[in-house]
Amino acid sequence: MPPTPDAAQAPSVGPDRGRADACPGALRLHPAEDGNLARLRLPGGFLTHRQLIAVADATDALGDGEVEITSRGNVQLRGLADGCAADLAGRLRAVGLLPSDTHERVRNVVASPLAGLDGRGVGGGEIAHWVRELDRALCAAPWAAGLSGKFLFALDDGRGDVAALNADVTLIAVGAGRALLRLGRARRATAVDAPVPAALDAARRFLDLAAGRAWHPRELQAELPEGDVPLPPFAGEPPALGAVGAAGAVGAVVGGLSVGLRFGRASSAQWRLLAAALGEGAPDEGAPGGGARDGEGPRAARLTPWRGVVLPGADGSWLARLADAGFRTFPGGPWEGVTACTGLPGCGKSLADVRAQAARAVADVPAEGLPVHWSGCARRCGHPAGRWVDVLATAAGHRVTVDGTVRDTEENETAEAVAEARNTPWRRPK
Repeated sequence: MPPTPDAAQAPSVGPDRGRADACPGALRLHPAEDGNLARLRLPGGFLTHRQLIAVADATDALGDGEVEITSRGNVQLRGLADGCAADLAGRLRAVGLLPSDTHERVRNVVASPLAGLDGRGVGGGEIAHWVRELDRALCAAPWAAGLSGKFLFALDDGRGDVAALNADVTLIAVGAGRALLRLGRARRATAVDAPVPAALDAARRFLDLAAGRAWHPRELQAELPEGDVPLPPFAGEPPALGAVGAAGAVGAVVGGLSVGLRFGRASSAQWRLLAAALGEGAPDEGAPGGGARDGEGPRAARLTPWRGVVLPGADGSWLARLADAGFRTFPGGPWEGVTACTGLPGCGKSLADVRAQAARAVADVPAEGLPVHWSGCARRCGHPAGRWVDVLATAAGHRVTVDGTVRDTEENETAEAVAEARNTPWRRPK
């Protein structure tokens, strides 16, 4: 069911494309089977201590007492009561999480979560600055409100983690303030000296070209100009799970801690523990867009597109407490790379409680290897990028697919089928 406008929703701006762009927001709530749903856009995944606490308070007061991290490093609150939109908006504005009513759904920006912490990227110190600059520019551009709520910017520090997400506009830092710009799934990039203005210009040119025909550049890729610089080999090829400094890596990292959440979901108590581990930071922590460079505002947690949280500056002594609270704090193990959509009972389109099924499968037949995503219906909401095992609920059980090979299973056969599929050697299609 698509979201319906709430009493506190901002006026419609940009072209009206009907029901296709049904992405919820912080003001545009989505009625689900378990209550209303709100999605809070967090450019770069940044949340200060004060903002973490505000999110926990909001879900306790208005929702189901839990917080979800999406595959774009944003936050979802579920089980929201009818008529709570104005209260929620007020709570978000008070801590700088709603800087624009008209543009709040287009602030989709992912960034390398370990940028500037572990020394692996070439543009680490620049990424947080680019995030803030891009967010301000998006909110200040009237035309940008016409972008879809699905449109995604990715800012990669050169390590290749978020560049592998195949975003709509990707910047890959190359050092000295410069970047490679990739539009959609282009095979070549363009070298740019002013990365953020170039990214905004690319998005605007796509919007003008699309004229309401498409949501993403990849849908019109043949009509878009190609760049003249070869892409780095990692673009479009996600790094191995658990690799040091790679996508979704957990544990102690240089400059802080990185933890994972099962299915990206945490209770408000777990959320408050993350805030405690992060610490209160600088006195100006209420400033919008935390996560600044050294000396530029408060320290901020960084939510990741792999449904985890990086806690810059957090002491390693917190690892045991976080593990006891249910977070993943060490790399490897059968839970690494396991994701699922909401499923029943929260989603009326789902055929099964896929989160419960996935948890049973992990317990019954522990397996490591490829990422695996469990879906309750053919929409496959929240599935990962790159190569992954697709587990789709069916009337009889599940359909398990990897590299185009399909196996239909009854429910009692699925765990073994998934374990086998996760260890399938890569065979490049002919």
